[in-house]
Amino acid sequence: MTSRHALRALSLAGALGLWQLLTAYDVDLWLRFDQFPTVTDVARAFGDRVGNGTYWQDLTDSLTRIVTGFVLAAVAGVAVGTAIARSRLAADLLGPVLEVLRPIPAIALVPVAILLFPSNEQGIVFITFTAAFFPVMVSTRHAVRALTPVWEEAVLTMGGGRARVLGSVVLPGALPGILGGLSVGIGVSWICVISAEMISGEYGVGYRTWQDYTVVDYPGVFVGMATIGLLGWLTSTAVEVLGRRLTRWLPRPAGDTVSRPRTRTPALRRAARPDSLRGGVAP
Repeated sequence: MTSRHALRALSLAGALGLWQLLTAYDVDLWLRFDQFPTVTDVARAFGDRVGNGTYWQDLTDSLTRIVTGFVLAAVAGVAVGTAIARSRLAADLLGPVLEVLRPIPAIALVPVAILLFPSNEQGIVFITFTAAFFPVMVSTRHAVRALTPVWEEAVLTMGGGRARVLGSVVLPGALPGILGGLSVGIGVSWICVISAEMISGEYGVGYRTWQDYTVVDYPGVFVGMATIGLLGWLTSTAVEVLGRRLTRWLPRPAGDTVSRPRTRTPALRRAARPDSLRGGVAP
């Protein structure tokens, strides 16, 4: 794992080094880097922003919006997706409406949010919710429909009710697909929350990045972009780590040490014992 981390760090350092060379020498070969700030300019601006309370307020506001909208979308998406997959009535009532709304980009709902909600804060959370809801709902619906009916029949045969089937078969079986939808949803949510902050926000990383662009503060723009990328990476990693914790029972690649079982099976434990403890003598 150490070599992999070193390779990833080397890749990032190489990209930053290439950026520094292209901007320091004002390379202008169809792609124009002469207007770009250098890495050192961005690092200097980032240091100034970190020492300013406004930066941390913007960061906190964006994180609050993304977490609130994403958690609401995760709960609603799993519930609605499961209901549509398992109930013909829910599919007939909710399916047509959701399929009409699903192709509409969440950022196109900014005028609706402005008209519908009394504050910009609630409108931005609504847009974030909408962006994450549909990936989670669709992935949950497909994952539940893909479950083999044998598992459910086995639980019903042993006297389990619908609640037991839902908690012991449906949700655990569909969990890998649900987690895939959550991973997609968190990325789409960041795109939409930043766009909404640029259009109608008063605070937040997206709002501040757009303000820097309007006053031609290009190092500040790149500071905002770097902050967005870092926040997106951290939240996506958090979703992935949570998914690995919840699905330890799934088979993993040989190099994946996160989910490798910590205990041996009884057969392996017996095989690992010395011959003297097994009651036998080595040939």
